[in-house]
Amino acid sequence: MKRMLSISIAGALVALLLAGCAGSQSGSAYSTSQTRGEMHIRMGVVESVRTVIIEGSRSGVGAVAGGAIGGIAGSNVGQGRGSTVGSILGAVVGGIAGQAVEERANRKEGLEITIKLDNGQMIAVTQEADEAFRAGERVRVLSGSGATRVSH
Repeated sequence: MKRMLSISIAGALVALLLAGCAGSQSGSAYSTSQTRGEMHIRMGVVESVRTVIIEGSRSGVGAVAGGAIGGIAGSNVGQGRGSTVGSILGAVVGGIAGQAVEERANRKEGLEITIKLDNGQMIAVTQEADEAFRAGERVRVLSGSGATRVSH
């Protein structure tokens, strides 16, 4: 019973840690370091928009937490050497599963927006799909603090 409680608590901690790992690549979200800084603004027209997937992060938290949970769960198999082997196998399988869960939990839909700037230069910006863009629309391209974003 204690082991099941430990596994449940560890699972809840993993969920909380993974939720905290999700970073935003939204055109509308700014990190603290990006505020109060100057942004360079260029104007242009959207040439094309393509839906993409922004891969989730792989910080290692999911693998470590999954390995711990798998090790605890695997230790319930058999006794003596069987318990040790179960712990090791559980930790390996749990680590692989935890890494996959972390990546999927942080995966987002995105847009690759190709823009022809007023100076004739063509650029493409990829950001979260939190704002709709269509070919022919006039947009602003904001750049600064290591980030570029597209907005209306």
